[in-house]
Amino acid sequence: MKKLQKVTLVDNLVKDLQDAKSVVLVNYTGLNVQAQQELKHRLNAIGARMVVVKNTLLKRAAETAKIDKDVLTDEILSGQTAIVIATEDAVAPIQILGKFAKEFELPKFKVGVVDGVFQDSQSLAKISTLPSKEVLLGQLLGSLVSPMYGLTGTLSGNLQKLVYIIQTKAGGEK
Repeated sequence: MKKLQKVTLVDNLVKDLQDAKSVVLVNYTGLNVQAQQELKHRLNAIGARMVVVKNTLLKRAAETAKIDKDVLTDEILSGQTAIVIATEDAVAPIQILGKFAKEFELPKFKVGVVDGVFQDSQSLAKISTLPSKEVLLGQLLGSLVSPMYGLTGTLSGNLQKLVYIIQTKAGGEK
């Protein structure tokens, strides 16, 4: 790659890093080309993308984008690194990576930044197993509404008992 191409790549990567809702670094060693294409296709479907970039260029772009130096240590940036950039939903790409890793046992999480918060590989693995945003919102709504249904059932039960008592008293006096 020529020097001008590297500068352009780093500039584009800096812009992508600054605009991203989440950035996840993965080790894709051992992932064949067909599996890489499948993973990229799944990520593109939700508005994320996977970019394979040299570690030195990634480090340069991260420093320019003002990403904490502790995130991209030499230990983390060893081996083959792909970067997954999400601009729409911060968590959905992590979930796709987790499901894909269960199918193919690759790629492996390195580190990430989700909504501005550093995440290590264990945290990313936990995030990948969370239900989707829609499911979580449904569970929250169910938790909020269930006490109201319980109260309604209790109150209507007491009203039914009152009506029964009144009918019994009215029937007994005849």
